[in-house]
Amino acid sequence: MKVFDMHCDTLMAVNDARKAGEAVSFENNELHIDLNKLKKGDYLLQCMAAFVHLGRDRNPLETAMEEFDVFYQIMDQYKDSIGQVKCFGDLERNMRDGKISAMLTVEEGGTCLGNPAVLRMFYRLGVRMMTLTWNYENELAYPNRMPHDENDNFPASADLQHGLKERGIEFVREMERLHMVVDVSHLSDAGFWDVAKYSTRPFIASHSNARALCSHVRNLTDDMLKTMGERGCLLGINYCAAFLDQQDKEENCFSSVALMADHIRHIQNVAGIDIIGLGSDFDGIGSRLEMKDASYLPLLERELRKRGFHESEIEKVFYKNAMRVFKELL
Repeated sequence: MKVFDMHCDTLMAVNDARKAGEAVSFENNELHIDLNKLKKGDYLLQCMAAFVHLGRDRNPLETAMEEFDVFYQIMDQYKDSIGQVKCFGDLERNMRDGKISAMLTVEEGGTCLGNPAVLRMFYRLGVRMMTLTWNYENELAYPNRMPHDENDNFPASADLQHGLKERGIEFVREMERLHMVVDVSHLSDAGFWDVAKYSTRPFIASHSNARALCSHVRNLTDDMLKTMGERGCLLGINYCAAFLDQQDKEENCFSSVALMADHIRHIQNVAGIDIIGLGSDFDGIGSRLEMKDASYLPLLERELRKRGFHESEIEKVFYKNAMRVFKELL
């Protein structure tokens, strides 16, 4: 079964390791994702996020550029096996050539420093999707989870008051004009509804689950899911245990394909099968995982079959829904 994964943090992991003096090969490594694992997992496309931690990285733009550089080093070194996607035609060409596809994305809109010129330069550098926030307030919007708040205990609390800032509304409009996908994962509840209000095209939650099954605020409410279904949007199932497993402490959570299937069935019942895709969060999650890396995707395929999902529904979840939506948006 082909796989279209809308989110991973492998660029950050490789960049951090290399800066620490470790030799990390993208062909074969100890991370969740490398070229051999992608081949074994039968990947069609992997979205690769340049992740920036506003609470750690003193120069967010510099960090993003370092991770862009890692991406392009990978594209150059393994050009016979993996090819970049900037438009849907690139994906079709890579499929014909027998290559895995990779799409450059950004996780943290604050990387743009509130400057639309930086956003436009990101697009010129190949970025095709961006979250408006990560876990910190920035020039665009507010997140749901704010780790610098000592009272923000697991699983944190939803922010119903603080949505998009004026610059955030401007960015949504400019991203749509550029055909850069707006990603609402990590965004506050109020911010989600502002994106729904001000956007004119489908948007994506690249790595989020159903809050009705796991109350962590990184997940989406049923009302959000219904709105996304009505708008032709897309959600990527996140493999992080804390977003799948309803436990009182994060260390007690476990990421199983059974729980993923539960979330997929719930979202299907609320918003329809066409809204669902995959967004692993590989190399950005350290939780206990039944699917230990990118080569383990057949476990989820088997679980969905066991649950009675039709072949056509499994294909939609694994790659066809994402192909349809990205064909429209890119």
